[in-house]
Parts: sequence; structure tokens; C-alpha cells
Amino acid sequence: MFNPKGNNILDEQLAVSGLEMSIEPTLIAAGVSAATSIVGGIFGSSQASKQNAAARSARSKQKKSAKKAAKATNKYNKEAFEIDKQNYYNNREFQREIQLDSWRYNQQIQDIQYNQVVQQYAKSVENTENQLAFNSLAAIDAYAAEQAALNEIFVEDAFSRQGQGIEQLQQQGAAALGQAGNTRTKALQSVVAAAGRNTAIQDASLASSVEQSQRNMRQIATQKYGADMAARAEMMIRPQAIPDIPMPKEAPERIFIAPMKVTPTYIPPAVQQSTVAPLIEGFGSAASSIASGVDWAEVFKP
Repeated sequence: MFNPKGNNILDEQLAVSGLEMSIEPTLIAAGVSAATSIVGGIFGSSQASKQNAAARSARSKQKKSAKKAAKATNKYNKEAFEIDKQNYYNNREFQREIQLDSWRYNQQIQDIQYNQVVQQYAKSVENTENQLAFNSLAAIDAYAAEQAALNEIFVEDAFSRQGQGIEQLQQQGAAALGQAGNTRTKALQSVVAAAGRNTAIQDASLASSVEQSQRNMRQIATQKYGADMAARAEMMIRPQAIPDIPMPKEAPERIFIAPMKVTPTYIPPAVQQSTVAPLIEGFGSAASSIASGVDWAEVFKP
């Protein structure tokens, strides 16, 4: 039945059982404080869970970003390394071609210079041979002229001797006819003696002319020898082939060291907050509030 006094069934039962409880305002306040502590603990646990999830998400994004940056860096380093190697080999080949071009050019210049020297030597030999031939011709002409002069001397001497012989005969005949006795004999002896003197003078003159001609011949030979020596002295020395210019040598190849692979930046684990601690703290605070705010001896007093 409806109780106009407001007593409910629980009050009646408590009254019947003898356990009438007196609910004081402190109990209500303790319950409210306990409920607040529990709700705060639940909210703190929820916030800790959300913060832990956000920290894990942030760490995951940082790890992905670090991996992406490391991958990009490694890709760039690899491409830069390959380009550096290619540039090195391109420049090495270019320098090699420059060295070979310079070597070929210098070799051609050397060959041209050697050919010019050979041509100059050939011309020098030709000039020397021409000079020697000229010296020989000049000596032959000189020999011929000297021989002709000597022959003229011999001819003149022969004519002179012939004339002197005729003159001697005439003188002897005149001496034989014009004189007699000892006078004739003396005249003949005088003619013979004069003829002998003339013959001796002619012999000496002819011998002198022959000796002079021989000296002239020797002088001609000496002059030809000197002219030949001078011509040979002016002739160039036979050129010797110049050794080829050594080919350029290649420098040792550069040793390349591949770039070290970059690893992703270390991302420390996300700091995780305890989700249980707020609950424990809330329930602990609730229990403490109820325990300190209610006099349980009075509540359950018989």
C-alpha cells in the first residue's frame, strides 16, 4: 500500500530487520566525491590511451619519413656516385685523346724535320760530288796546260839544238877552210868547245824546265787534294734516324669507393602513459573519499 509518510518498502524492511540506516549528507557527499574520482580516473585513462595512440601514430609517421629521407638520400648518393665515375672516365678518355693527338703531331713534326735533314744531306752530297768533279777537271786542265808548256820547251830545245848543230857545222867548215895547220886545229877545237858549252847550258835549262814542270804538277795535285778536302769538310754529316717519340703513358685509374648506405634515423619508441594508473588512482581516491567521509559505525549501528 501507498505510504503517505513516504516510507518505502526498503525502509520498512530495514525497520523490520532492525537495521535501520540513517543516511546523512556526508554519505551523499562521499558518494559524489567517489563518483567524481572514478569518472576522473576513467577520463584520465581514456586521455592516456588517446595520447598513447597519438604518440604511436607520430612515431610511425616519423619512421616513414626517416625511411623516405634515407631512401631519397641513398638514391641521390648512388646517382651522384655513378655520375662522378662517368665524368671521371669521360675526362680520362678526353685527356688520353689529347695526349695521343699531341704525340701524333710531334711525331709528324719530327718525321718532317728528319726528312728535311735527309734532303739537305743529299743536296750536300751532290754539291760535294760536283765540287770534286770540278776539282778533277780543273786538275786535268792544269796538268794538260803544264804538259803542253813542257812539250813546248822540249820542241824549242829541239829546234835550238838543231840550229846550234847546223851553226856548229858551219863554224867547223869555215874553220877547216879558212885556216891551216895548228891554227885550223885550234879553231876547230874552239868551235867544238863552244858547241859543248851551249849543249851543256841547254841540257841544264831543259832539266830545270822539266823539274819546274814536275813541281808544278805536284802543286796541281796538292791544290786538288786541298780543294777536295775542303769540299768534303763542307759536306754534311750523314743524318741518323731519330728514335720515335715514346707514346704517352696512362696514369693509374682512380679507385672509387661506393658511398656508404644511409640508414633511417633512429626514432625512439613512443613514450606510453599508463592507462591503468588513472583508474587505480580514481578508484583509490573514491575509496578514500567514502572511507573518510562516512561514519560506518553510525550507519550500521543496531
